Amino acid sequence: MGKLIVSSYEEFEKYIGQELGVSDYLKITQEQINKFADATLDHQWIHVDTERAKKESPYGTTIAHGYLTLSVLPYLWNQIIEVNNLKLQVNYGIENLKYKQAVLVDNEVSIRATLKSLVNLRGITKAKIDVALEIKDSKKPAFEGTIVFLYHFL
Repeated sequence: MGKLIVSSYEEFEKYIGQELGVSDYLKITQEQINKFADATLDHQWIHVDTERAKKESPYGTTIAHGYLTLSVLPYLWNQIIEVNNLKLQVNYGIENLKYKQAVLVDNEVSIRATLKSLVNLRGITKAKIDVALEIKDSKKPAFEGTIVFLYHFL
């Protein structure tokens, strides 16, 4: 399935309850983890100390920050859908997010997205999208939850 393109509430509405797609895989590198640690001031050893993680971590390597895995959602979401005819798009919220498995350094992740609901709030479209961050070659996702976007169509 190619990238979904929608340009109005009415076009978007046709996909309620349907899987919208799956993004490409994104490799989570140690460099990315280190930069995220610098940006968020979260330098916990399990993320950034590769030698200690090899010896002491139950994973045998470093792991991505949970919030790092969450922060790649917009990038991966934009691989699934192109929403045109917009004045503005706003991240509105995240509901029922549950982390299920750590993302190890050099794991590849993608999202699977399903349109849960769409509501017209006086001309602003509130979209709830169920997402799972999948890890390549793993049966269990890194997390599952519902992301909420507000789309201001022209």
